[in-house]
Amino acid sequence: MTTSEPATDSVATTHRSFVSYIDRTREFYAAQGYGKPYRWARNAEVPFAKLAKPLSECRVTLVTTASPLTTAKAKDGVLRGAKAVWSGSTDEPPESLYTDDLAWDKETTHTDDVESFLPIARLREHVAAGRIGSVAARFHGVPTDYSQRRTLEIDAPEILKRCREDGVDVALLVPL
Repeated sequence: MTTSEPATDSVATTHRSFVSYIDRTREFYAAQGYGKPYRWARNAEVPFAKLAKPLSECRVTLVTTASPLTTAKAKDGVLRGAKAVWSGSTDEPPESLYTDDLAWDKETTHTDDVESFLPIARLREHVAAGRIGSVAARFHGVPTDYSQRRTLEIDAPEILKRCREDGVDVALLVPL
């Protein structure tokens, strides 16, 4: 088929049409009974800073949206992930984390390999190769909360505080 030929039904059925995440989220919130549509975060200026030293001298941490499994069951009797900022040791990374409540393609992939979204071993390889200075003693987790107020006023300041306590130069965000 050349670009001047119209698309046929067979071409249309073999290609996905996109699903607008913004539209899907707006419809989801409306279906939940929220009166106002979700307001997407918008930054007029990029909130990143140039590194003060070479990456090969920086201490790096990870921030994930996965969480440890709580031991308390919710009202529906299902175990859930923690819904608060948390930290874990990079010396003893978890063998698994709770990801079932997060939005990832559960039909074509899995989260059984924690290294795929919490790549502590890969960071250690980069330290050994001299690409980064060191791995921080802790990694951190943030809940996937759709409240911009909570993210900006509670969760982000707490992560920043913990990173500063650990002398972190770079935080690598690895959301699911």
